[in-house]
Amino acid sequence: MAPVIVLVIGWILARLAGLLGLSALDGWQPALCVALALMFTLTGVAHFTGRRAEMIAMVPPALPRADLLVTVTGLLELAGAGGLLIPVLRPLAAIGLTVMLLAMFPANVHAARSGLTLDGKPVMALVPRTLLQVVFVSACVLAAL
Repeated sequence: MAPVIVLVIGWILARLAGLLGLSALDGWQPALCVALALMFTLTGVAHFTGRRAEMIAMVPPALPRADLLVTVTGLLELAGAGGLLIPVLRPLAAIGLTVMLLAMFPANVHAARSGLTLDGKPVMALVPRTLLQVVFVSACVLAAL
């Protein structure tokens, strides 16, 4: 739930900064890109900190080297977050993050169906998690425009 909170609050604060005169954030799309960058920084860092073991467990067993996949996706999230903040790279970063979100979705399905936990709490049920994924993918697509 933290990623969606960061996305929403980050967008509101970035949009307010734009309305208050920070020209780089003047518009819904630049504010959205900042919010997405904050969200992907949060989730990217999580791949290397206390949630790492739980994220590795989320990777479907049919995929090899779950530890490597978690490392690579964490690095891609961090790189994508940076790319969203550089206007010339923004569309490519947003498209790359969209593809990554879609590719990582099977891990969310596996986690929900297997009753796995994050921070000792059950992962989000599949239907709400799917709806949330639609929000994240939609935000990335809008950032790419």
